[in-house]
Amino acid sequence: MARGRLLVASPQLSDPNFDRSVVLVLEHGDDGTLGLVLNRPTATPVADVLAPWAGAADQAPPAVIFEGGPVSPDVAVGLAGASAGGTAGDGDAWHPVVGDVGLVDLSAGPAGRAGAPLAVRVFAGYAGWGPGQLDGELAEGAWFVVDAQASDLVAGEPADLWRAVLRRQPGALRILASYPADPAAN
Repeated sequence: MARGRLLVASPQLSDPNFDRSVVLVLEHGDDGTLGLVLNRPTATPVADVLAPWAGAADQAPPAVIFEGGPVSPDVAVGLAGASAGGTAGDGDAWHPVVGDVGLVDLSAGPAGRAGAPLAVRVFAGYAGWGPGQLDGELAEGAWFVVDAQASDLVAGEPADLWRAVLRRQPGALRILASYPADPAAN
């Protein structure tokens, strides 16, 4: 499992924290796995919580805080699209993840930074798995591991992301994009 891959919840995954979720893997190793749920927007505007980032959040609508996962919901994590210069900040303020999208340090506002981000999404919390836990869930078929595209991270309609990611996959995964939310009501 590599940084920058997506975990797409299988329709059989019963954990409500991850129902039809798309998770960006940020770290995976012997100590466990860390990721961000990309498709859980809240109703809280970024301007209400991190006002300096509101303008950059407007460039990656919806400009709201996203639920990044059930772990540490009081921690803010930022994903930012880089400027034309190729970075989204000075020094260690930006770390690439997929293409021109990376993690950005939200502790200081974007104003005055060389190469300020063009677009940002802010996440409250993150998804985390202990050592071997995600590997077990993968073996059970709870997740599909697919390549991410930069547009998955800061663009598009979050409600459509699960279907959109599956739809571009080959074979059986593509068919799952039309899986009903409630098969019993089908």
